[in-house]
Amino acid sequence: MKNRLEKRFDSGTPKQPSISAVRFSSLRDSKRTAKIRTIQNEMRPAMNFIRAYLRASTAEQDSGRARGDLQRFADERGLRIASWYEENESGAKLDRPELFKLIRDASPGDILLIEQVDRLSRLCAADWETLKLKLAEKRIRVVALDLPTSWMAAVPSADEVTQGLLDAVNRMLLDMLAVVARKDYIDRRRRQAQGVQKAKTAGLYRGRKPDAARHALILDMLERKMTWAQVVAATGASRSTLSRIVEAANFGKA
Repeated sequence: MKNRLEKRFDSGTPKQPSISAVRFSSLRDSKRTAKIRTIQNEMRPAMNFIRAYLRASTAEQDSGRARGDLQRFADERGLRIASWYEENESGAKLDRPELFKLIRDASPGDILLIEQVDRLSRLCAADWETLKLKLAEKRIRVVALDLPTSWMAAVPSADEVTQGLLDAVNRMLLDMLAVVARKDYIDRRRRQAQGVQKAKTAGLYRGRKPDAARHALILDMLERKMTWAQVVAATGASRSTLSRIVEAANFGKA
């Protein structure tokens, strides 16, 4: 009778899991947690580099003028600007060393941050199409402070459809603003030419006086075998300015 009661009592006692079973369960939970984290990371939008581009047309202008505005834009959104590209080149020129360096450095999905669309382009239609193709090849998104619809591109959406719609709208608006920037460039050049012609007719036009001291310094640097890139970095002169100085001085010609 006693043995029967003991057996009954033993059968009602919950069985404790073995150490190996506990370890297996813990391992299975760890794998499940790791899988969930992997899925969450895949769903989370990738944070791409933000590359800021600053441009002014001539060496006399301050290409870094808008740096503070671009930095504030990034700070207000908790973003970090990974690199800065600054140059003194005309926006009507496609051949801009720093802009194309930015494109080469960029990874797919990176952001090109500018103050205004005209800092990126005052190009003719054919050159603008070429530049757009270069940007599209790297899937670089343009964010301009004067184009609020582009601001959302600074933080890519996890929703593919929403992101696609935003990209389409921004491409259209970028095209429009690029045309406006080109028109402004043409209008200013025309007014400038009219003013020069009027001054010439009145016998008042003397032209812009070259900075002789600066030109002499640049030629001296070139004579000392400094590269154009080194001269540009040291003087702030654009490559087009260097080209004019070299041509005017017949530099390097016997």
